[in-house]
Amino acid sequence: MNVKKGLFLGLLFAFFALGFIAIQKATPDAKPHRIYKEIKVYSPYKFEKTIGGLAIVDTRTGTKEKPDAADSLYRMDELDQKWGKKHLKVVGNDVIVLGDANQTVRKIYIETKEERNWLKKFFGI
Repeated sequence: MNVKKGLFLGLLFAFFALGFIAIQKATPDAKPHRIYKEIKVYSPYKFEKTIGGLAIVDTRTGTKEKPDAADSLYRMDELDQKWGKKHLKVVGNDVIVLGDANQTVRKIYIETKEERNWLKKFFGI
């Protein structure tokens, strides 16, 4: 009886461990909350809830993408990175958000070295 109980608990633990690892892989890296939140306001890409899950909408054109649920966060990051390379630049201690006509829309102060490193790593700027 103890062997069956041990086997059951071992399988249960294995399933929880595999589930946890799967969730970890499906979730993109963490972002510095303050600066990402301020930049995200100007990104033209937004999530839209649909019956089948999430769609990514380009607010400039109205086009929608419907990636798999597991890929939707990664796809949003790809789109934001592509947009950020063209519409963001670092000048001194500020991130400058540029509009489509290359005009300055907003300056966002970089408070920490972690934020600066994240901007370089995530957006390549």
